[in-house]
Amino acid sequence: MSKQQVLIIGYVWVEPNSSAAGSRMLQLIKLFLKQGYNMTFASPAQKSEKASSLKSLGIDEVSIDLNNASFDDFIKELQPTIVLFDRFMMEEQFGWRVAENSPNAIRILDTEDLHFLRKTRHQQLKKGEEFATEVLLKSDGAKREIASILRCDMSLIISSFEMDLLKTVFKIDEKILYYLPFLLDKIDEYQIKKWKSFEEREHFIFIGNFFHKPNVDAVLTLKKDIWNKIREQLSKAEIHIYGAYLNQQIQELHNKKEGFIIKGFAENAQEVVENARVVLAPLRFGAGIKGKLTEAMICGTPSVTTSIGAEGMCNNLSWNGFIEDDFSNFSEKAIQLYTDKKLWKTSQENGIETINQIYDKELLGSSFINQIKEIQQNLEQHRTQNFLGSLLQHQTLQATKYMSKWIEAKNK
Repeated sequence: MSKQQVLIIGYVWVEPNSSAAGSRMLQLIKLFLKQGYNMTFASPAQKSEKASSLKSLGIDEVSIDLNNASFDDFIKELQPTIVLFDRFMMEEQFGWRVAENSPNAIRILDTEDLHFLRKTRHQQLKKGEEFATEVLLKSDGAKREIASILRCDMSLIISSFEMDLLKTVFKIDEKILYYLPFLLDKIDEYQIKKWKSFEEREHFIFIGNFFHKPNVDAVLTLKKDIWNKIREQLSKAEIHIYGAYLNQQIQELHNKKEGFIIKGFAENAQEVVENARVVLAPLRFGAGIKGKLTEAMICGTPSVTTSIGAEGMCNNLSWNGFIEDDFSNFSEKAIQLYTDKKLWKTSQENGIETINQIYDKELLGSSFINQIKEIQQNLEQHRTQNFLGSLLQHQTLQATKYMSKWIEAKNK
């Protein structure tokens, strides 16, 4: 087989230090580079100063336009063998153009997390309703995202919970789904020896990107329902809030007297997590798996989170701390973890086991590459079996395509 040419179409440019989605994308890029594949990263987004330079990794960076035939010329010339869409919105915009101009390229969707799941949960929370999967079946967002999954040859699903949801609630054929969580290095003895001890660490920490609504809500919840109860018993402890794209609402929570400290963007997230004693993540809605919580495990820092926070992350292994949805109990568990060295050590060991068993990048990476090769070898048969996908590629259902063509004509 000739050398693989990978085209990644990114919803945004890669910002590994700002979000879990950014570090996830970098993991995939490094996996493809390790295989010796040629790579191009294209995006219609504006580049921010926090974006990584992919050129330094030997990757071509290309700006592309929405609703513009210039993309057709670009892809005809590139002739990729693999096209990876970063989030379903990019598949909606460019998937049909890829199918028409590079039909033999395998089309992969990296869902990052199921957007419709996160949004539906947020809406239900605002209405004060209990989350129910039936509501997902009525969601327009779900229809869009599921259609995108069906049109692709393979969709990467990051959480075991979401994998299960797609198979059981939406009855999606397993052949077009692929479970691929974060790809992380195993934690070895050498790394463990470098960690700071229980006594050398202090304070609680929350870290997250504030473009992401679940993170904003979690910090407001910390302030309103959790922190005062902790502070009553641990008068010297502080909570440090880190994250990119701070908004005014979060900045105004800063209160040195109460030990609620807003720190903002962390140049080195790993360093700040390694110095903390406990990570707190009271997430009330969301989807996918949480970078802040795998980061805690990688840094040997136990955490207290909710069932949404831990969802799909440790399968049947023990959590590296506590999972608690009642916020009064959440505060109690946080105090316990902060003050009980033996419990803290056990929690740390649970984190090591989770990373090493579930997120081993060597094991996950090689299986994923093998799966791509297998689909490529039987692409025609693979697509024939995905009847619903071919149905959605049929011209009568190509609403996004004709909308795009109409905008393109209008722009002329």
